[in-house]
Amino acid sequence: MIQPAVLDTLIDMADKQAEKLAQRVAAAARAHEEHSQKLTLLMQYREDYLARYQRGLSHGLGVADHLNFREFLYKLDEAIDGQQTLVNQAIGRLDQERSQWQEAERKRLSYSTLSQRALAQQQLEQARREQKASDEYAARMTRSAGAWQSATTKPEC
Repeated sequence: MIQPAVLDTLIDMADKQAEKLAQRVAAAARAHEEHSQKLTLLMQYREDYLARYQRGLSHGLGVADHLNFREFLYKLDEAIDGQQTLVNQAIGRLDQERSQWQEAERKRLSYSTLSQRALAQQQLEQARREQKASDEYAARMTRSAGAWQSATTKPEC
């Protein structure tokens, strides 16, 4: 059976690893949230800019302005695609970090379970030792009482 001190060391190391990975999960979640917010802003800006473009078309837009609006919309679409890529990468990183954290938690819980079992086994062995000592004491007392009683009674002849 694994020594309690070894298990305590393993549990402590697993706790530290799980804490470190939990912090990485939190950082990955923040990065995902930031990238998602930027994507939302870009998409909103594109919608606003497109509405401006359409209003300009209805009021009569010159060729140069028309080309500028189209070029800028194209660049916004590229920025949105790039930001969507970042969001997807952030999701992948978050999933990866979460998976590593979950594995560390499983390991930590396994060590904790082993420690609890070892403690229960030690308590059972201690109870058995105490029971054995109690039984031996009772047996000695019985023998002593029998020897004392036979020594105090006179034989009949």
